[in-house]
Amino acid sequence: MPLSKKNFDVFTTRIKELSGIVITSDKEYLLESRLMPLVQKYGLNDLNGLANYLKENKDSALLNEIVECMTINESSFFRDIKPFDYLRDSIIPKIISTCPEKNKFHIWSAASSTGQEAYSIAMTLAEMPLCKDKIFEIYATDIDPNVLETAREGLYTQFEVQRGVPIIMLIKYFTQENGDRWRIKDNIKQMVKFEKFNLLDKTEEIGMFDIIFCRNVLIYFDNQTKEKVLVNISKVMEPHAYLFTGGTESLIGVNTTLQPVEGMVSVFR
Repeated sequence: MPLSKKNFDVFTTRIKELSGIVITSDKEYLLESRLMPLVQKYGLNDLNGLANYLKENKDSALLNEIVECMTINESSFFRDIKPFDYLRDSIIPKIISTCPEKNKFHIWSAASSTGQEAYSIAMTLAEMPLCKDKIFEIYATDIDPNVLETAREGLYTQFEVQRGVPIIMLIKYFTQENGDRWRIKDNIKQMVKFEKFNLLDKTEEIGMFDIIFCRNVLIYFDNQTKEKVLVNISKVMEPHAYLFTGGTESLIGVNTTLQPVEGMVSVFR
C-alpha cells in the first residue's frame, strides 16, 4: 500500500525534529528505499505499518534507527580538494601568524561520517613543516554512532582510498591489511577524537575552535534550520576562526553574521 500523506508527515516531522533533515514530497522515494530494512526488521507489511508502530510505541530506539537510515553518509578522502589546499596554503599559516604564541589549535569536523574528512585534515597537517612544533586536536562528530565506529577503526577498502588519497600519502600514513584493506596509522588516528553530536544541539559545551569544517550537510536543511546550526557554530568560533562549508551550499537568505573570505570559495569568518 502506498505511503499515506499522514504517515509521510509522521516520518518527515520526526526526522526534521531529530536531525534537521528536510524531506520534501518529491523525495518520498528516499523513505521507501532507506526505511524498508526497518519494515522487515520489525516484521511489518509496509511503511504505513512502520509509521503506525512508531506512533503507538514512542520508541526512541526506533526513532534513532530511522534517523540513521536517512542520514547521508557519503564521504571520501580529500573530497573537493580545494578546502584542503586552502587549509595548507592559506588558513593554517594565517592562524599561526595571528596567534604566534599559541601552541594548541582545535579543529572541528562536523557531520564527519566515516572519518575520511577528519583524517584528510590530519594528513594535511602532518605534511606541513609549519605545524611540526604545534599541537592540533581534531574533534570529529556525527549523529550516527555506526559510522563513528567505522571512523574510529580507521579501516578502509581499496576503493575508498583510491578515491582521493595520493599514493605517497597512502604509503606514508596507511598500513595494508588482507590485501584490499588499508588502516590509518596511529600517529594520524591519535590526532582525531570521534564523538556523537547533533548539530541541532547547543554547542557551548564542546569547546572553542580555530577551524571548523561543516561541509555537505547544510544542503539538507531548510533556511530556518541552517540559521540555527550556523548560530550554534558561530558561538564556538574563536575571533580568528574560519568555517568551511560545502561548495554547493549557499547561505543566501540565511540570517548569519558570517562573512565570506575574499578569494576563497565556501570559506567564512
